[in-house]
Amino acid sequence: MLNAADMLHDRCHTGEYHMGYNNLLIETTDGIATLTVNRPRSLNALNSELLDELECALYELGMDTGVRVVVVTGAGEKAFVAGADIKEMEELTSYEGHVFALKGQRVMLMVQSMRKPVIAAVNGFALGGGLELALACDFIYASEKAKVGFPEVTLGIMPGFGGTQNLARLIGPGKANELIFSGTMIDARKACAWGIVNEVFAPEELMPKVMETALAIARTSPLGVAYAKDAIANGLDMAKKDGFRYEASLFGVLFATGDQKEGMKAFIAKRQAKFEGK
Repeated sequence: MLNAADMLHDRCHTGEYHMGYNNLLIETTDGIATLTVNRPRSLNALNSELLDELECALYELGMDTGVRVVVVTGAGEKAFVAGADIKEMEELTSYEGHVFALKGQRVMLMVQSMRKPVIAAVNGFALGGGLELALACDFIYASEKAKVGFPEVTLGIMPGFGGTQNLARLIGPGKANELIFSGTMIDARKACAWGIVNEVFAPEELMPKVMETALAIARTSPLGVAYAKDAIANGLDMAKKDGFRYEASLFGVLFATGDQKEGMKAFIAKRQAKFEGK
């Protein structure tokens, strides 16, 4: 019997997405994969087809040993992702709404659990499911033109792709409550002040700055980064003393890797390390 991972592998490699995507663009340079949500006429809104494509794309990028960093952004100048597709959601039953939320959450959890760093380059509106996608990434860089928010309550619903959980954990319940309960948008500067966004840049500087950081990450040890991401993510769910123990165990495991040997030998020899992720 196939497990979930096997089923995903079969669907992505031999099924409908084996020959490419209708709503995504993927370009890889210098170990950095840029994943662009490409539905500009719909402001890159997330529908079921796009969520399925994202699931497969994330799986493939996670398996690609040539990819060290993933950058997620949106096509066009107006939106990163303007939310989930309201036209699709309008007629959903309670059961179908639940299934749709689980599908979205599955994609967000794939982003969060990827061993490779994932950077959100928010170039415009990141609303509802779009903000949830950005929050699932490891950190966010934003354009000065970006606006973020959770307008779901103005539609009679609430965030369903992990937004209530990820935002409250990131900035605390007080500010998360204010943003989610009001359904209003805030600009990039305020989002940065609140701790949602790491840095804000002029629109023309956004992608160059994202790539500068991505390249710096891509040159480091893939294993060191992956284990650090693991320690941070899982440590947040532990008592502090347990997090310390978990950190020490992962630290020790890295001393059995080629990356550790290469990194320290290169440092002593005063040369650039050549990490292989082994």
